[in-house]
Amino acid sequence: MEERVFVEERRAVGSIDFNQNRLVQVFTPYQGRIIDAYFNIGDRVEKDQILFTIDSPDLLQAESNLVAASGVLTLQTRSLNRVKSLVKIGGISQQAVDQTTSDQQTAEGALKSARDAVRIFGKTDEEIDKIVAERRADPRLIVKNPIAGYVTARAAAPGLFVQPGVAPAPYAVADTSTMWMLANVVEADAPLLQVGQDVRVRVAAYPDREFLGAITVLGPSVDPTTRRIFVRSEIKDPEHLLRAGMFADFVIRVGAPFRAPAVPESAVVRESDGAMTAWTTLDRRHFKQKTIKIGLRQQGFDQIEEGLSVGDLIVSKGAVFLDNLAAISAAE
Repeated sequence: MEERVFVEERRAVGSIDFNQNRLVQVFTPYQGRIIDAYFNIGDRVEKDQILFTIDSPDLLQAESNLVAASGVLTLQTRSLNRVKSLVKIGGISQQAVDQTTSDQQTAEGALKSARDAVRIFGKTDEEIDKIVAERRADPRLIVKNPIAGYVTARAAAPGLFVQPGVAPAPYAVADTSTMWMLANVVEADAPLLQVGQDVRVRVAAYPDREFLGAITVLGPSVDPTTRRIFVRSEIKDPEHLLRAGMFADFVIRVGAPFRAPAVPESAVVRESDGAMTAWTTLDRRHFKQKTIKIGLRQQGFDQIEEGLSVGDLIVSKGAVFLDNLAAISAAE
């Protein structure tokens, strides 16, 4: 018998969900009817890609005000240039010049405010300059994707009237590079759990694959019906393999690794009364049965808490056969 390294762990089951901190409900910032919707559920979308466009009466009004403010400024600038030429020949009073200058400055401020109002809708300076130059309003409001991820829900459809903050959102987009695992663990394990502990996760879809993560939230109370505590873990999924709703088996490391006496699982025999035994020998010809107490069972080995010592020579194969022979001899 020798010493091996054991890690104190707890096992439980849970379910995979989207990381709600990286799940965005994409609403329109202003009301209007959807013109085009460009993505479907499951599509990959990058940040700042256009999700949908709407026909926005608010944008149309803001752009109309911009065109009007531009026209007023042009008129006031011409008037100011005209009175400045007249004042040189004494054809107009200084008071009239001052008033015209004030009107021109007011028109400049109004145009600046109108440009800012249109810029709020996401229009660039180049687009604003084009509206002013062509004196034509474009009511098409573009709604862009705020994060890179996958479309998880879509309510958008051409012709649908949408408003800011009114559910359902036209689109929901999730960054799936990390996922949540939600679980309820037994009350007895609650004192062993801490935020930050490592978690290893397996799902039925990828039985040979382990996903790594850590506990991020421990519930503040125990469910009075199930006597379990809520645990949330954040799981890394850079390849985007996990899906919301999957069942998961997971292991939580609750203590530091430690060395302890250990024997192969095949050396341990469970008796009819529930006791655990092992067979030892000094000369490989004569055998003695000992009652033992086992602890953790990991990687094909049982931790020995009582009954054996490091260096004891044990029967690792055929222990059950010896146990059956001993039972037959006792019966005879």
